[in-house]
Amino acid sequence: MATSTVPTLGAAVPLAPAPRWEPATSYPDPAIRTLDPRFENIKPPFNAAVERLASGFRWAEGPVWFGDGRYLLWSDIPNNRIMRWDEGTGVTSIFRKPSNHANGNTRDRQGRLVTCEHEGRRVTRTEYDGSITVILDRFDGKRLNSPNDVVVKSDSSIWFTDPPFGILGNYEGEQAAPELPTNVYRVDGRTGAATVVTGDINGPNGLCFSPDESSLYIVESRARPRLISVFDVVEDGTKLANRRVFINAGDGTPDGFRCDSAGNLWCGWGMTPGLNGVAVFAPDATMIGHIGLPERCANLCFGGRKRNRLFMAASQSIYSVYVNTQGVAGG
Repeated sequence: MATSTVPTLGAAVPLAPAPRWEPATSYPDPAIRTLDPRFENIKPPFNAAVERLASGFRWAEGPVWFGDGRYLLWSDIPNNRIMRWDEGTGVTSIFRKPSNHANGNTRDRQGRLVTCEHEGRRVTRTEYDGSITVILDRFDGKRLNSPNDVVVKSDSSIWFTDPPFGILGNYEGEQAAPELPTNVYRVDGRTGAATVVTGDINGPNGLCFSPDESSLYIVESRARPRLISVFDVVEDGTKLANRRVFINAGDGTPDGFRCDSAGNLWCGWGMTPGLNGVAVFAPDATMIGHIGLPERCANLCFGGRKRNRLFMAASQSIYSVYVNTQGVAGG
């Protein structure tokens, strides 16, 4: 196996192909690779291995953990459904079908499910009684494109990306002409007023806040090479400023991602056997670790009783592994 190059600031690391994933028969799991000594303190314990929890989906996305019920939800976009995996029984079932080709999911600060819908071209909230409330489906009188990923800030504001990916064809939504630019929006948690926080991202995709919410990271999917940009969150946490490139992904394809409590970025990654899985970046943008999967990882979240279990939505399957860090609360 070729030796990986030394990580460099702001760039993804070329990796030799990882062995095809199989249930680990010995420890440590060879799918977990350290690229920088800093990964040693946060990577999976030596006797923790990658597990495949479920498979048989067309395109798994938007995982979100419900600790109070000990279950994981995620979107299977082309199959127009949201799936559910129960930790106690290991059973996978359909949570919602049709789902309006749901994509990204998260929970608000009251524990309710918040969902981006391609077909509905809207962001919705599932209430405690199961009814659905529309958070936003239009801006300036025009329909949204196809909301992609969503996060909720501690002030209960809802931030989401709105690229056109779900209306480019009929596989993950319904083909339609865009009516709005590919904006990133903020919806006030008290008033419901929507504002554009940036319109300068070419194909905005995954997004997440730093642990102290002073920075917002956004994937730029249509940049070549793909980028993760970072903004300062200013004016009482309502606006963005000072955009700069955080990661030049090179041959990688960042999609959805989350921060751990120390500010490390855990990114869904892929497109080649050597890149497929999760790339982990330190706060200085150095790629410090990689978790190899046999499929491109589209998105991920932290869950489990201590928020130390990483759940990975990877193409046709859902994987998990325990790690030595915790996801940011609310992520």
